[in-house]
Amino acid sequence: MTQYVFDSRRVARYRFPTHTNDLIMDRKEAAASEAFYVILEPGEAPPLHVHPDAEQVFFVLKGEAQLTVGLTDQETFPLKAGDFVRTPPGVHHAVRCTSPDPFVYLSIDCFTAGHSDAEPTWDSHVRLMCVEHGWDYDSVALGLIDGDDQLAPGAGSGAPLPAGGQAR
Repeated sequence: MTQYVFDSRRVARYRFPTHTNDLIMDRKEAAASEAFYVILEPGEAPPLHVHPDAEQVFFVLKGEAQLTVGLTDQETFPLKAGDFVRTPPGVHHAVRCTSPDPFVYLSIDCFTAGHSDAEPTWDSHVRLMCVEHGWDYDSVALGLIDGDDQLAPGAGSGAPLPAGGQAR
């Protein structure tokens, strides 16, 4: 059965050492996209990385950060709530939280040729990322979060949500 509506208050949380992803819509539930919140605590940044098969677009919900694009000739751009960002396929990029509060954005990966057979689900992608970076998958995959305010300050810590949501 095709799902058309996704509850953005009920997400699967992945807490990496460098950031948090709260998965809203898995790539397995769509022909060519996936959606998640990215939460960066002050000073956090995922490593410089590239999506060879996806254009990533995101809308900044709160906080301030710096976007770095490029592998050798790097450019930086300040980000704030209300900004809309696009990183084309094949462009290296990273976002670092520069504010004293968490930086949160809604990210959508758009797979230009459909999602990869090698990574048919978000979870399969996370498993490969964990191997690549030496992270423990069981420590990263925290499970479902159900609450009204997963975007509250400190939500990226992996702790249960202040609004009463719980990881399982």
